[in-house]
Amino acid sequence: MSDLILSLKTELRRGTLTLAVLSQLQEPQYGYSLVQRLEENNIMIDQSTLYPLLRRLEKQELLTSQWDTSENRPRKYYLLSEFGKEMFEELKQEWFQTSMQLNSMLEGGDSK
Repeated sequence: MSDLILSLKTELRRGTLTLAVLSQLQEPQYGYSLVQRLEENNIMIDQSTLYPLLRRLEKQELLTSQWDTSENRPRKYYLLSEFGKEMFEELKQEWFQTSMQLNSMLEGGDSK
């Protein structure tokens, strides 16, 4: 039973992580700073999940990235592209609409 609930929770979280990550890239962030910002908002994400997600979003042209080598430790910074900003706004509106509908159903509202 616990394996099943863990699997279902993971599936439920998967789609929300993309939206959470996009929401935090209005300004440049590197991987660790992004993990910290998400954790400050009680969204836990492993680096083994984050970096493949960032690469996928960059490949989809939702993000741009740039290396900063001015410090001792080079860091790759990620930022929403113009296209990414448009898609984030659309996804955010979809989230609000879907969550309102789902909340209504879960709270025993109209079940049609």
